[in-house]
Amino acid sequence: MTEPADQLPDDLASAHAMILAERAARRDAEAVAARAQAVNSHSDALIARLRLEIEKLKRDIHGSRSERKARLLEQMELQLEELEADASQDELAAEIAARSSSVRAFERKRPSKKPFPEHLPRERVVITPPSNCPCCGSAKLAKLGEDITETLEVIPRQWKVIQTVREKFSCRECEKITQPPAPFHVTPRGFAGPNLLAMILFEKFGQHQPLNRQSERYAREGIDLSLSTLADQVGACAASLKPLHALIEAHVLAADRLHGDDTTVPILATGKTDTGRIWTYLRDDRPFGGTSPPAALYYASRDRRQEHPERHLKSFTGILQADAYGGYNPLFKADRDPGPLTQALCWAHSRRKFFVLADIATNVKRGKDAAAISPVALEAVKRIDVLFDIERDINGLSADERLTRRQQDSRPLIDELHDWLSCERAKLSRSSPVTEPIDYMLKRWDGFMSFLHDGRICLTNNAAERALRGFALGRKSWLFAGSDRGADRAAFMATLIMSAKLNDIDPQAWLADVLARIADTPITRLEALLPWNWMSLSPNAAAA
Repeated sequence: MTEPADQLPDDLASAHAMILAERAARRDAEAVAARAQAVNSHSDALIARLRLEIEKLKRDIHGSRSERKARLLEQMELQLEELEADASQDELAAEIAARSSSVRAFERKRPSKKPFPEHLPRERVVITPPSNCPCCGSAKLAKLGEDITETLEVIPRQWKVIQTVREKFSCRECEKITQPPAPFHVTPRGFAGPNLLAMILFEKFGQHQPLNRQSERYAREGIDLSLSTLADQVGACAASLKPLHALIEAHVLAADRLHGDDTTVPILATGKTDTGRIWTYLRDDRPFGGTSPPAALYYASRDRRQEHPERHLKSFTGILQADAYGGYNPLFKADRDPGPLTQALCWAHSRRKFFVLADIATNVKRGKDAAAISPVALEAVKRIDVLFDIERDINGLSADERLTRRQQDSRPLIDELHDWLSCERAKLSRSSPVTEPIDYMLKRWDGFMSFLHDGRICLTNNAAERALRGFALGRKSWLFAGSDRGADRAAFMATLIMSAKLNDIDPQAWLADVLARIADTPITRLEALLPWNWMSLSPNAAAA
């Protein structure tokens, strides 16, 4: 049976009207579908943003519990990025579909936009006003005010050649010729200015962009700078900055307490790559209210033999916060010259070993392949977390205040933890997975107890791990160091860049100013160029 709606009209005008009505209905349906898609995309992006904010707030309140949590936040940020792009794309599609229909367009509710920084220059573009009233045509118009719409724009990078003119003069009395000296260049007979050199250095060692990629990008901008030319500039800059590096090295090794750690870095060898090491020693007195500026020191080596930390710290006397790597053991011996270091082990390392066996969230994702949650490991994580809560409350207090709080609040918990671990260990067999983290702590208990005897000691070695994060990211970009000298140079520049970052200084702006001034700065006044002194003494710092 034929429905009345399926019957076509007999006359052409009615058929034409029906076609137009169906087309309008189809456009409305498409607009409704596009609007619904935009609403769904907006909801997905909003949910992802709120989840990310909740996780960040949890991390701020409860502290970083594992490296897995940090990676989870990065994944959530990447997911939010894609969802926000989808929502904007669908919103625009819905707006375009609504223009040819009677359906109301969908407009997303975005987070409030932050005002643009005041230090940015403003360029006024005034739209030409009408000369006559569009209503009555009168030319008697009076200005009532103005509305300003701000749009953020960027000026593409501009290259320029600076011509330094040195005029020659001859003396009419003695006929001698006088001329000012040539401008300083970091490279002998060089051509690159300090800002260009700082950009090359920071891109390579701070943003992990190899020189060949930089050369290709410059070529697309019309500037021919070959790989060998850029490498020549990098080597010359490293030689010029060596005195400044020596001052930072002396400052770090003069500390009472250091964070120490290392990470792998592939170093090119004949037909292969060796698994080399980047070592870091970080001075940061801020957790116990110290006034000395923070700084980081890096070294490179082709292997992980214990002779390397012995050589790095041969003049250091004080507290070394590190993991339980056996290469540090000679530093703690009583017959060490000039004296044994105080060992302070990292509670985050010990907690991580328990957390792997008590990670409920990971086991849920594994499904049938999930391992059984260890009740002992879960209880150990809970007990250690209480210590972390106490440390967060006393962070930034003086060493004496921290020590008093620890003796009052942490020591009873530590004694209970030791008794509990010893009791549980006696019940476990050697094959039990939780035996390993328990033995790891009990065999090194004195090192874990150090923080109860000195308020300067931190509970974790996370500061050193954060200092090595750049190399962990860089390995994916530059793949390997080309030689031992190349690895040493990377450690050299990382010392400068990370020390600037720790003092809240823009590394590129600092390097540019230092390269411009270091030749004219006497060796006795070189400390003025250190990152923690540069901000107050350099006029370029305020501009940066």
